[in-house]
Amino acid sequence: MFKIRPLLSALVNHKLTLEGNGGLHKLFCMMSEGSRDEQTAKLLKRANEENADAEKVKDPKKLKAEVETTEDEKKYPKKKVVLLVAYSGKGYYGMQRNVGTSQFRTIEDDLVTALIKSGCIPENHGNDMKKMSFQRCARTDKGVSAAGQVVSLKLRLIEDIIEKINEHLPPQIRVLGLKRVTQGFNSKNNCDARTYAYMLPTVAFSPKDYDTGNIAAFRLEPETLQRVNRLFALYKGTHNFHNFTSQKAPSDPSARRYITEMSCGEPFINSSTQFAVITVRGQSFMLHQIRKMIGLVIAVIKGYAKEDVMERSWGQEKVDVPKAPGLGLVLERVHFDRYNKRFGGDGLHERLDWECEEEAIKAFKEAYIYPSIVETECQEGSMVSWMSTLPIHDFEASATATDTQDNKDQKQDNADVGNDSD
Repeated sequence: MFKIRPLLSALVNHKLTLEGNGGLHKLFCMMSEGSRDEQTAKLLKRANEENADAEKVKDPKKLKAEVETTEDEKKYPKKKVVLLVAYSGKGYYGMQRNVGTSQFRTIEDDLVTALIKSGCIPENHGNDMKKMSFQRCARTDKGVSAAGQVVSLKLRLIEDIIEKINEHLPPQIRVLGLKRVTQGFNSKNNCDARTYAYMLPTVAFSPKDYDTGNIAAFRLEPETLQRVNRLFALYKGTHNFHNFTSQKAPSDPSARRYITEMSCGEPFINSSTQFAVITVRGQSFMLHQIRKMIGLVIAVIKGYAKEDVMERSWGQEKVDVPKAPGLGLVLERVHFDRYNKRFGGDGLHERLDWECEEEAIKAFKEAYIYPSIVETECQEGSMVSWMSTLPIHDFEASATATDTQDNKDQKQDNADVGNDSD
């Protein structure tokens, strides 16, 4: 409601002042209609401004919240940090958050919620990751776990920050470490390499005529393990992996990837079943690349494909490469060698090597990641079930982009929205 009384009072006082002086009274009478209108307009404008200011008075609760937020920002200014995150990927649609697709729950959904509830970031940052300069090192696929994921972001360095974040996270997701980094640090761009592990039952390397009804009875022969590692060693170096992902042309430069290490460790017994862990390190990996690298070696070992299929898979022709289950895949570690060399010894910044967190990483894997893989494998038999599909693949003929077995499952791949690496 406009303030009419102050406006009328101002007009009356103005006129009385002029009438008190004869000369001014004459001047007032001689004023043009336009001049009076202009004066009236100014007074109306002033009244409107006063009225608008009154309407801007906010709800006391909102005002108090804004004051508290401002005080928090002054007390805990935002700083650029990295978080070491470990998680079991079972039940999640990968790492990356996809705003607007709440039916596909991801690790970042729960992590961002915990950051808001703990007071590390403002609530309005939740739907816009750019506001906190958020970047993950690797976009893990659906069901894939991580023991050493690293994310970079700007947050408030509140007291007991790690404990407060973990209070709002489910047990299968944990922040294990935090370090300050340079203002321009980006966990994805500054990462030199990534190391993954893949845990699988050794029955995967059994002959194709082996009875998989009793996988607990199978034991991997040393000679077979040697052959497995000889085949994995062929992946070392730079190759064109266009056949090891979805919808990638042979001429696409991004299909060329550099692998520095790949091998299978000694087998061990867990829950009466023999398992082994495959380790692979490379600069970066495309969607499903690691799972297809492992799937092709399994197909060769079992006798479904000849060894020369590996060389052909790096060529120009389309090769039907099977994709091993995602259950056993774990992001073990990410490497920042160049960053550590440049900033790690300058006396101002910490090295990103997480040596002090090794025990916590090991404990988390033994409590959440390995038991989940073993239990799910023993109950659901994902590897044995996948092995039964290997005869469907044609490893001899040159495949087209539309007739590979994995392309027939492209709808399932598309459920992993936004993920472009294992």
